Amino acid sequence: MAQQESTAHRPVLLQPCIEGLALRPDSVIVDGTFGRGGHSAAILQALGPAGRLVALDRDPEAIAVGSQWKDSRFSVHRARFSQLGEVLDALGIAVVDGVLLDLGVSSPQLDDASRGFSFRADGPLDMRMDPDHGISARAWLQQADERDIARALRDYGDERFAVPIAKAIAARRQERGPLASTAELAELVAGAVKTREPGQNPATRTFQALRIFVNAELEELEQALEGSLNLLEPQGRLVVISFHSLEDRIVKQFIAKHAREVVDRRAPFASGAPLKLTALERVKPSADEVVANPRARSAIMRVAQRTAH
Repeated sequence: MAQQESTAHRPVLLQPCIEGLALRPDSVIVDGTFGRGGHSAAILQALGPAGRLVALDRDPEAIAVGSQWKDSRFSVHRARFSQLGEVLDALGIAVVDGVLLDLGVSSPQLDDASRGFSFRADGPLDMRMDPDHGISARAWLQQADERDIARALRDYGDERFAVPIAKAIAARRQERGPLASTAELAELVAGAVKTREPGQNPATRTFQALRIFVNAELEELEQALEGSLNLLEPQGRLVVISFHSLEDRIVKQFIAKHAREVVDRRAPFASGAPLKLTALERVKPSADEVVANPRARSAIMRVAQRTAH
């Protein structure tokens, strides 16, 4: 049996997630966001000897955790979840019974200052989920046009003060060189933001926006959803846990798009294209879970089921 997850990491909506996947003993499941294995461990406990779990993650530290698990039903692969089709094809798996996507950054990533995801502790301004690929937040902020910075903060962080923050970043690199640390960025943003919601750090939206942009998270999500649809067996389940409105809107719209009949306007009396998904439920954490794990407070889980082909 797989090792249990670290006590420092609490998987969000764990029991609703397991119920949403509607596991059978012989189910073949994909966990597209292994993290530290909280959901995967519970899935393996629910599967029988004939079941199988394929896990993906682009973070090498997550892969290091999963590689220690000794379970013949389980394999972990360093890949983006948009690549789930390629991974399964290489394994000779054509269809699956369930796909789980737990979006965003994990607690261990947030808590490790060296990864640069959080303004709560000083560290290098990196923010890459895969530190071996792509451009870091520091490098991008050093070279990006001021208008592009403002656009990213507005589009991915819904930041009202995107323009003054971008101006401050541009002025800072001109006067004293590029921002190098999370503390420097948080301090700069605090000086540029005039007001903020009570209890929220002024840099919250900026850090969110840069992380999403650097990791192309929304584009990855769109590709992963399409890939999941092509892989799910009839009656197979898609379970997605989101933590902010940008992600949840993409998931909601994707499910809605494939849960309604598409009619060809050129032939209005012809039968519409068959439905591909049925929306099943939308779940939020209980009050008890939020008390036990405050990071769960903004989570929304959506469950959909693949219809017959």
